[in-house]
Amino acid sequence: MAKTDSSTDGRGRIDFLALLLEGRAFFGLVAIIIVFSFLSPNYFTVDNLLTMTSHVAIFGLLGLGMLLVILTGGIDLSVGSTLGLCGVMTGFFIHGIDLGPLGYTAYPSIWVVGLLVCGVGALVGLVNGVLVAYFKVPSFVATLGALYAVRGIALLITNGLTYNNLGGSEKLGNTGLDWLGFNRLLDIPVGVIIMAVVAIVLSITLNRTAFGRWLYATGGNARAARLSGVPTQFVTVMVFVLSGVCAAIAGLVLTSQLTSAGPTAGTTYELTAIATVVIGGAALAGGIGNVRGTLLGAFVIGFLSDGLVIVGVSNYWQMVFTGVVIVLAVLLNSIDTKKRRRPAKAGDKPSKPADSASDAKTPTATQTS
Repeated sequence: MAKTDSSTDGRGRIDFLALLLEGRAFFGLVAIIIVFSFLSPNYFTVDNLLTMTSHVAIFGLLGLGMLLVILTGGIDLSVGSTLGLCGVMTGFFIHGIDLGPLGYTAYPSIWVVGLLVCGVGALVGLVNGVLVAYFKVPSFVATLGALYAVRGIALLITNGLTYNNLGGSEKLGNTGLDWLGFNRLLDIPVGVIIMAVVAIVLSITLNRTAFGRWLYATGGNARAARLSGVPTQFVTVMVFVLSGVCAAIAGLVLTSQLTSAGPTAGTTYELTAIATVVIGGAALAGGIGNVRGTLLGAFVIGFLSDGLVIVGVSNYWQMVFTGVVIVLAVLLNSIDTKKRRRPAKAGDKPSKPADSASDAKTPTATQTS
């Protein structure tokens, strides 16, 4: 049987509505670039595009972690607070770890700091995952509690103050944080390269591993997946852990870009992460979504926000425009989902959606590369 693309109808004709829905994030990004390039001559320049992509890296990293959770049908409202805590812990470690009774202060290298901070993010995710998977606390409630608790811990550690002077000392061997925020490889910001590496790893994981198939199956129908032998509790815990690690990496990059670490960093970023995933075409009910769409969603959010700043739009209106984009994205997702599920008309050839989970060998999952 020939495979029919979702952008064509059963007779092989192009379905322009399906094509528009399928590429909505891409078309939206193109429209944003065209509009703001017309409004400001400084928008579509190489330097400005590179600057905007460095901002996109933060949204992209948070969105990629959020994607994993949403694919299982959950939500993680703690990623913004986790980012803030991990930024604070970065400053804490760089300023030295007082070992107390030993009378010694340790100054870990920046690579060790990165690993420790990722461990903090993973710990926050582990707590969330255990609450959701084993104690059956709804993910919204568990992560909402973590949002406040984690932010409170960050405030307690700093007493509400901000860590500055994060350059470290050559003598102590803890320099290099600024490399993440300001250095470039092949003229590409390091933060963007980190986002790309994380995206490639997650894409391979979702599309070429058993864990990826389990993840989509859990989001498609958790009960059926469990009866089929999928370790749904393990999957749930792991996606929250990975979300925490992604938030920690985003915290490292943002702290480097700001050259300071404040306990309020990342406030409301959890909403931006959710918007990134939704704009990218993922279903909040779970089982539908992919890395490519999430990255496009991050670029839409980042390029829109920076474009509004460049043309001098008030911060209040920026919030309005962002909210409209999110609502529109959810509306288009709803239309797309209904279109995929509608009964075939008489005479149409059987077809598979472009997001079919045939590659994942899981009938309840929906994905693309």
